[in-house]
Formats: sequence, C-alpha cells, structure tokens
Amino acid sequence: MTDTELRQSLARVRSEVGKSVVGQDGAVTGLIIALLAGGHVLLEGVPGVAKTLLVRTLSHALRLDTKRVQFTPDLMPGDVTGSMVYDAKAGEFEFRQGPVFTNILLADEINRTPPKTQSALLEAMEERQVSVDGMTRKLPAPFLVAATQNPVEYEGTYTLPEAQLDRFLVKLVLDVPARDAEIEVLTRHAAGFDPRNLAAAGVTPVLDAAELAAAREAVGRVGASPDVLGYAVDLARATRQSPSVKLGVSPRGTTALLAASKAWAWLQGFDAITPDHIQAMALPVLRHRIQLRPEAELEGVFPDSVLRGILQQVRVPI
Repeated sequence: MTDTELRQSLARVRSEVGKSVVGQDGAVTGLIIALLAGGHVLLEGVPGVAKTLLVRTLSHALRLDTKRVQFTPDLMPGDVTGSMVYDAKAGEFEFRQGPVFTNILLADEINRTPPKTQSALLEAMEERQVSVDGMTRKLPAPFLVAATQNPVEYEGTYTLPEAQLDRFLVKLVLDVPARDAEIEVLTRHAAGFDPRNLAAAGVTPVLDAAELAAAREAVGRVGASPDVLGYAVDLARATRQSPSVKLGVSPRGTTALLAASKAWAWLQGFDAITPDHIQAMALPVLRHRIQLRPEAELEGVFPDSVLRGILQQVRVPI
C-alpha cells in the first residue's frame, strides 16, 4: 500500500471506532498516533466515558490481539508478566505467559494497584521484553500499553511513579461528552447497541499488523529541520525553568514529542514536521511529564495551563 492508501485506511479506522464510541475523536486520533510512533497511552477520565470500549474497538478495527488486565490492589507482578509454573507431568518448571504477551495490553484502572505491580510493566514498555527467572522473552510487535486511570483524587487510587509516567508517549484526557453526543449514545443503546458485541455494532477490521508496520516505517521517514528540533528543545527547557514546575520535561520527553509530532505530520500528509505539529502534540505528550510545586497546586495551577503559557512565551521559528 502507498502512503496515501495507508492514511485513507487509518481514516476508515477512525470511522469504524466511531460506530461504537461517540464524542471521543481526539482520543481515537491520539491512540493511532501512539501506535504509529511506537509509544504507549495513558487514558484518564471519570468512570463511564468509554475508555475501555475505545481501546477494545480500536484493536478490533486493526485486527490486533488485545488482552485486558483489571488492576486491583491484590494484583501481583507475575499476574501481568507471567511466571514459572511447575509441571507435575514433566517434572520441571515451565514459563506460563502473562497477559502482557499481546499487541495491545489494556491495563484497566492502573492506578488502583500498588507501585510494585505498576513497575512490572517498566521493562515491557521500554524494552518490549519480559525477564523472568533469568530468561528474556520478546513481546509481540506491535506492542502498546493502553492504561486507563481515574483522576488521582478518587478514592482507592495510587499516584503512578514518575519513571512509569515518563514511559507513556501521551496522556489523553477523556471528558464527559457534550449533550448532543450523550443523546447519540442513548439513542444507540435504545436501538439495542451492545458494547460487548462489536461485530453486531458493525465494526469491521480495516488494517492488520503488517500494514500498520508499513505505516510506522513511513512515519520514520518524516523529516525535521534543525530549527524545529531546536523549538522542541526550547519548549522542554522552558518547563524546567518555570517557577510553577518542580520537575520539568526530561530528554526522553523531548524525543517523545518529536516522535508524536512526526506521526501527526505524516497523518496530515506532510513529509516534514512544522512548529504547528509540535504545538499540537505538546499538551498530550508533556502534561504528565511535569511535576508542579505544591504551592502552585494550592493556587489551582494545572499542567495544561503551564504548558499553554510556555507555548505562548517560547519563540516560534519562522
């Protein structure tokens, strides 16, 4: 398939997802960008805004294998990565794969499990592999962790460690849909829509893993001028100098901003990224990578407002 055909197919993927998920177009695009850039996604929103349904529908439209793990306080690391199990018949231990061995791992309510279990995903997210009992096992390609979380002020939640947050390419915030969209949701349910049966909802596969790999290869060919690269670095450095920020964007965050911007540029038909692409990706890529000072939080400052201020202050290359 040509680049144009791949882009058209991904546009159809968004349409297929829209058959079951209403009013979350930005989140759908964000997930596709993460897949193209080889990153992971953190979905935040109150219960009931279709976070889980969104991931399930996207994996169905892309013919990708997906597994779901409900993160609970008693979940152990081996429940995610897999563990050695004794086979009585063979008289030896064998490795039993955990749900992480899939294309899309839906980590549902990831901030309801303690940090020890959350950290079990670090190697998988960064290295695309799992090490158990001294042996390293590769994960399938593509591999994406789509983690959902409730806002941190909700009862029974843990704050994700900074090291893990930094490994999510984007953090997408799903708001309650607008009135018209919510009416559409009720209309579909009144007509018999069953979120457990995507095929009955008319959702059909469009792409597969091989075609997605071709699209990712095309994204890798998107260029970036020195001025645009300097602009991305200037934005990151500005977060480290902001009086409201205790911990600014790391160099990993800068490379993530570049990767997401290249994917967004390719989706729009550009062969090189522009400052507009950097600006469009700045909030979803950087909002979870900065840590505010306690006094700023008490004053009602949010990461998004800090980033918007930085985008207005940093000089944009011509």
